[in-house]
Amino acid sequence: MKNNILKLSYLLLGLFMVLLLYLSYLQLIKGPVLAANPYNRRLYELEAQVRRGTIFDINGVALAKTEYGEGQSRRVYPEGAAAAHLVGYISERYGRAGLESAYDSYLLGMEGNDRTRNLINRFLGREQAGGDVFLTIDAGLQELALDLLGGRRGAVVMLDPGTGAIMAMVSSPGYDPNRLDEIWSGLVQDSSSPLLNRAAQGAYPPGSIFKVVTAAGALAADPGLATSIFNCPGFLEVEGYKLTDLAAHGEVDLRKALAVSCNTTFARLGLSQKAAGFQQAFKAFGLAQDPGLGVPVRSCTMASKNEMTAPELASSAIGQGQLLVSPFHMALVASAIANEGTIMQPYLVDSVRDSAGFTLHRAAQRSWQRATTPGIAGMIKEGMIAAVEDGTARAAGLPGMQVAGKTGSAQNPHGPTHAWFIGFAPAEQPRMAVAVVLENAGAGGALAAPIAGELMAAAASRGY
Repeated sequence: MKNNILKLSYLLLGLFMVLLLYLSYLQLIKGPVLAANPYNRRLYELEAQVRRGTIFDINGVALAKTEYGEGQSRRVYPEGAAAAHLVGYISERYGRAGLESAYDSYLLGMEGNDRTRNLINRFLGREQAGGDVFLTIDAGLQELALDLLGGRRGAVVMLDPGTGAIMAMVSSPGYDPNRLDEIWSGLVQDSSSPLLNRAAQGAYPPGSIFKVVTAAGALAADPGLATSIFNCPGFLEVEGYKLTDLAAHGEVDLRKALAVSCNTTFARLGLSQKAAGFQQAFKAFGLAQDPGLGVPVRSCTMASKNEMTAPELASSAIGQGQLLVSPFHMALVASAIANEGTIMQPYLVDSVRDSAGFTLHRAAQRSWQRATTPGIAGMIKEGMIAAVEDGTARAAGLPGMQVAGKTGSAQNPHGPTHAWFIGFAPAEQPRMAVAVVLENAGAGGALAAPIAGELMAAAASRGY
């Protein structure tokens, strides 16, 4: 009898320990994740008790704020569709998204001194308040970028290559977060996918803009290619696969090959560095990574090692094959060339302040990826300048400012080609790097390059 009681005691003690460990796991390990879950009902209870903080752009323009009236509060998004994919939304029915979700705990006063301050205020029956989030985004550039896309499916990303601060990140078509509950069913059924943040999560074949990465990898593997002359007969045969060019360019050096976007030359450069070298260049530019912006970013993808046959490598080297990239990552590629081979840690949030105005978080400018060397970046920059001055990217040129750029017209199995442009300005001391994509629109030089040029001109006029 005593043995049975002892066994039962051990069993109950064991179950109690398991329960204790599980509760500790939920509280200490999973607690922060569960607390920040956009479907956590506790967050909505806090919304009724706390004056939620405001999300501002770099100039103090409110992108998300709470308005009060007739005993009720309402979250308002003054910039509407222009900032919707970044700022996100709050909905009791559909959860939370974007920076509204990522910075919920700050906006609801659950961090820093606000946590203690709001606990005291709750007991004293006083108003509780959350902190404010200040972004690097310029609302004016956001609006202009969306206007330039003109309702077409596509995306624009602009950032400062010297700091990593994101100046604009726009996806089209967008949606009005002020009317989310009213229009949700239409949004999810819309074949144009307006809820998709194409700038960060789009997956596109890059076409010729990827030749920048191919060139960097080839020069790293063989520096002598910088002075080599390549013959372009207008096509290249690789193990029975015929890769065609836009024209027979004849003899070209690397600078001219970039300017005229010679497929034959870059397919050969891809083959020269072999699959391992090509994949190393892909990784060096951070294309396989999510840099942690606070909004989800799709990592770029390419053929696996086993699938990287010679024809696939030649196709990938000119931005085709199984290669898929996001506009955000291609803006980082442009910034790498602009910043002498270094990609700075990209960031959207400049600072976070509590309800008393004290800074809880400030972005630190730091290097993220060493994509290539300053020498290689300089050689590629010369080719990109030539592309704007007398090559495929002339439509991106600006009076009084030297622009470096690369166009792309990416073939895809789902319709007409995607129009691409990446570039930066001023070329001699870059302050802005940009990527533009228009889905199924046609030639990048005719359609994407002018958008980039106009946006860079506007940024310069605003003091960037």
